[in-house]
Amino acid sequence: MKTQTKVPSLIQAILPLIVLIALLSFNVSYFDDPLGGSNQIALIIAASICSILALFNHVSWHEIQRKILQTINSAMTAILILLLIGSLSGSWMLSGVIPAMIYYGVDIMHPSYFLVASVVLCAIVSLATGSSWSTIATVGVAIVGVGNAFGLHQGLVAGAVISGAYFGDKMSPLSDTTNLAPTIAGTDLFTHIRYMVYTTFPTLILTLIIFGIIGLYQLNTDTAIDTGFIKKGLESSFHITPWLLSVPVLLIIIIIIKKVPPIPAMLGGVVLGVIFALIFQPDLLDQLIAQEKFHNTYQLIVQAVGSRMTLSTGVSEVDELLTTGGMEGMLDTVWLIIAALTFGGVMEASGSLKRVGEAFMHFIYNDTSLVSTTILTCIFFNITACDQYLSIVVPGKMMQKIYEQRGLKPEVLSRALEDSATVTSVLVPWNTCGATQSRVLGVPTIEYLPYCFFNLISPLMNIFITIIHYKIRRIKVKA
Repeated sequence: MKTQTKVPSLIQAILPLIVLIALLSFNVSYFDDPLGGSNQIALIIAASICSILALFNHVSWHEIQRKILQTINSAMTAILILLLIGSLSGSWMLSGVIPAMIYYGVDIMHPSYFLVASVVLCAIVSLATGSSWSTIATVGVAIVGVGNAFGLHQGLVAGAVISGAYFGDKMSPLSDTTNLAPTIAGTDLFTHIRYMVYTTFPTLILTLIIFGIIGLYQLNTDTAIDTGFIKKGLESSFHITPWLLSVPVLLIIIIIIKKVPPIPAMLGGVVLGVIFALIFQPDLLDQLIAQEKFHNTYQLIVQAVGSRMTLSTGVSEVDELLTTGGMEGMLDTVWLIIAALTFGGVMEASGSLKRVGEAFMHFIYNDTSLVSTTILTCIFFNITACDQYLSIVVPGKMMQKIYEQRGLKPEVLSRALEDSATVTSVLVPWNTCGATQSRVLGVPTIEYLPYCFFNLISPLMNIFITIIHYKIRRIKVKA
């Protein structure tokens, strides 16, 4: 006779979370690079504790393992994209694409409006492509490079990049989260997008105002920035030409017009980078082959896209901009993502996620408390389940019936999901989004978090709009 599975108590459900938070806090204090292994081990320890409690509650190991594999499988696309991002950065660096973006960027972007322009540029690209990841990996990386050249705080620049990229991710019909949220809530895509305008655009305007003020402050306090040595350093190693900028343009066009999925599009970007390296950087390739004692160009290209490489210009500040990790540089992040999803899978299999979510239900007594609880639940799941998709799906399924009972249209729920789960995922260091963007930009999550104004304001704006009852759509009751 099969033993009945027991529902975990609230104490059992939150104990792994308490252990995880304690270990992560410890790691920040005692490890220089928590992403290098300590955070992964913390997630595995927390997952192990949760597994023991689940077995105690008669959840079979088979079910736990099945849920772990199911959760990891759901993120395989993201993992493949992450590895391709590493290869993309390597090939674009070798080809001179990223150096060219930095070279021309320091000419056209002044510190006084650099941050605002960064937000707008990333917003446009992300809106067009539907992907914050690819936007950050291409345009974002170059913008951080230009910001470093200006001497701006890297967390501030990364915050501007992420703010713009996640605006596009929220509003683009090509975005996976923008499609997922209305599907879970029970509304259609374009109703969802139109309804998000009421919270998203005010948030974007506030974000631009804040970055504009900071930009003016930078102008008033900083001395004139000499970027001539940056350009000379780049010119000494690379053949800089506007033709190199056609690579990211072609990639964006392919994604937008042809609607090519991210994986083949990014693979195409890697190939384009290699081709342009052969065409425009033959002298650099010969120099690196001799420097690294490679036997041929093929060996060099494989090294550039697959492993770590530093291009030397003789200018230390420039060399820092030209260091890439290739696919190898993403392995710590992949490890973290797998560990995080393992923890999330065990938490879901044990019933702990559902149990904790139910605890939030006691705080619902009106529309504002319902929306606020939804937002807090999504943020909670971003922290605990470590994946933005789980943070949309689980709270969305939990809340759907409650919204119906209160007479609220499904787009009210879908907007709450997007204004919280999508944008806050990148603010959690051990979340798949936070870990990825931190690694791609080369900026610790804790450094850019205070400057991701769009991501921080979005949940608050949704709650504010609900408090004043602006455009809160209700189901019409037939007479």
